[in-house]
Amino acid sequence: MQTGDKAIHEFQELMKKIYIRRDKRRGVYGTLLWMISEIGEFAGAVLEKDKKKIADEAADIFAWLCSASNLLGIDLEKASFEKYGKGCPRCRRIPCRCQKK
Repeated sequence: MQTGDKAIHEFQELMKKIYIRRDKRRGVYGTLLWMISEIGEFAGAVLEKDKKKIADEAADIFAWLCSASNLLGIDLEKASFEKYGKGCPRCRRIPCRCQKK
């Protein structure tokens, strides 16, 4: 899955090049706290219905998720496609046809 000509893996590598030194100093838990704060900012932007802010905050969340994944040695693109690449992880269909609980 790609956006333009860049793949998720390439973005994760870019985040590593830019931030890995800071991320290592901050550690996994500090990085997760930053990501959580960005989720709060994303929710605020959604409540404000400000599309530009929503997009910016979504990008921030993704960047922090990439940073956390880098620290944990997880290839986010590979993990995502392994779990969701064949459809819903439960029913294996696209779109999901699982019954609501």
